Amino acid sequence: MTYVISSACVDVKHKACMKECPVDCIYEGDRTMYINPTECVECGACKILCEVDAIYFEGDLPEEERKFLADNAAFFSDILPGRDAPIGDPGGAYELGPVGVDTPMVAALPPRQD
Repeated sequence: MTYVISSACVDVKHKACMKECPVDCIYEGDRTMYINPTECVECGACKILCEVDAIYFEGDLPEEERKFLADNAAFFSDILPGRDAPIGDPGGAYELGPVGVDTPMVAALPPRQD
C-alpha cells in the first residue's frame, strides 16, 4: 500500500508535500507530482500538508481517481517520453530534481481552468 497523488494536483504542484516527506519519495513531473510506491513509508505526512487535498491512501482513492494508482507507479517503472530508461528508484527526489515530463495519461489531460 502507498499514498497516491490524484488529479487535483495536475497543473497546481504546491510542493508542500514534497518538503514534508521524510523519505524524499515525492517526485516532480512537468504538470504534477508523483509518489514512488516503493520508497513511500506510508507515514501520511504528505496528505496532511497537501493544500488541494490531492493525496489519498491507496485504499481510500475515490473511484474516479483509481487510474492514478497505476499511473503514479508507471511514472517510475515505464520509459517516459524523452527518456531512454525508466526513472526506477533513484533514492530521493531532491537529488534527482524535476523530471520535466509526465506519464502519457497526465500529459493528455486538458489544462486546468481554475
